[in-house]
Amino acid sequence: MDLARQDRSRGGWWFLVAVLALYGLVGLIQPSVLDQAWGNFTHTLVQLLPMLGVVFVLLLLVARLFDRKRVMRLLGETSGLRGWLTALLGGIAAAGPVYLWYGIAAELRAKGMRDGLLVTFLYSRAVKLPLLPLLVHYFGLAYTLTLTVYIILFALIAGLLAERIKPCQALMPSSVATGEEEKRSHTFSWKK
Repeated sequence: MDLARQDRSRGGWWFLVAVLALYGLVGLIQPSVLDQAWGNFTHTLVQLLPMLGVVFVLLLLVARLFDRKRVMRLLGETSGLRGWLTALLGGIAAAGPVYLWYGIAAELRAKGMRDGLLVTFLYSRAVKLPLLPLLVHYFGLAYTLTLTVYIILFALIAGLLAERIKPCQALMPSSVATGEEEKRSHTFSWKK
């Protein structure tokens, strides 16, 4: 495990410890506020658990149904127009809050999904099929069609721009001296 990855995994634990300490401090000073916060936490947790169950089921299905070879064929570097259409239509058809799709998107990306297609998928989720009739009712057909076409167009533009951006690999001076493997910097550059 490289150093940057180690720091990220520790950062989450430090954040948890800080939040728990803050809750403890609030509990000592104002126990009624802690009771209210605990009630809000449990209420939110009860609401999220069914959604998390759906996410785990979807992650399991993605892991079982979409092996690396299939993802590379449908959404990889050589997917072409079919990949763009799959990402676009998949994003439009995807239902539920976007955070439910983050884990699935990360799994697909790890199996070879292009970043541009991932951006297009997430952006095109702004087209909500069940809400289109309501949008037509309140704003009219011309406005709804114009808005939908613009969302789709900008989903594709955002995906194409993401394709043009790639992470730079920078060789850290310390890694040269110690013989460690290359580490990625957090900067980006445009592809030529």
